[in-house]
Amino acid sequence: MSLFGDLRIIYNMAIRPIRGKSHAERMDNFYSGQAADYDDFRRRLLRGREELWQELLKEPCENTVWMDMGGGTGSNLLFFGNALDRISKVYVVDLAGSLLEVAGQRISSSGWKNVETAEADATTFIPKEGTVDAITFSYSLTMIPDWFAAIDHAYQLLKPGGRIGVVDFYVSRKFPADGHVKHSWMKRAFWTQWFAFDNVFPSPDHVPYLHKKFEPVFFEERLTRIPWFPNPFFKMPYYLFIGRKPL
Repeated sequence: MSLFGDLRIIYNMAIRPIRGKSHAERMDNFYSGQAADYDDFRRRLLRGREELWQELLKEPCENTVWMDMGGGTGSNLLFFGNALDRISKVYVVDLAGSLLEVAGQRISSSGWKNVETAEADATTFIPKEGTVDAITFSYSLTMIPDWFAAIDHAYQLLKPGGRIGVVDFYVSRKFPADGHVKHSWMKRAFWTQWFAFDNVFPSPDHVPYLHKKFEPVFFEERLTRIPWFPNPFFKMPYYLFIGRKPL
């Protein structure tokens, strides 16, 4: 943990204006100043990623094709452990070239021959295999303007029985489904505005839409703190979801 690195991240997240005409330009502009420090800070901020991978890897993963949408620096590859060697192909897909440069260095230094990066849009990218066995969105769905198109595209790419895994920030609906967490008006309003500054949009509709499109396998709603913010009010809501495409 580096104080200077954390301050640089916080500056880029909370102070530095985000510029760019297109979504891709804004993404790269946002991450270009923090790519080097990205993994360490996000490891403490973005909870639940390793648990999501562990849940997904409970099922056999031999000879599978896996796509990590918004995979950034490729740090999620570390959650595969030894299982990575048994997977036929892993695609790390992202619009931010500055993050994919870090991913490329990680892949090269690790000697992974079955991992490929793709600077592409999660709503349109199609791998050469055509269909895949697993797709993950790790804190990326809230940064995709057409998030519903990204989920629909993932549904089309998945083979029957294929799995989708999502971990991300969210806010609940005013009247969530039975058994789901209900956030107060203050939490819904505060986190929606706070995240919007960085073009992150925690939607009340992510969770219901995922439940509608896929057969739920695993789902949990949780809270996490922001590094350097001890106030217990600053606990961000996030969820983990694993779903299966019907056969």
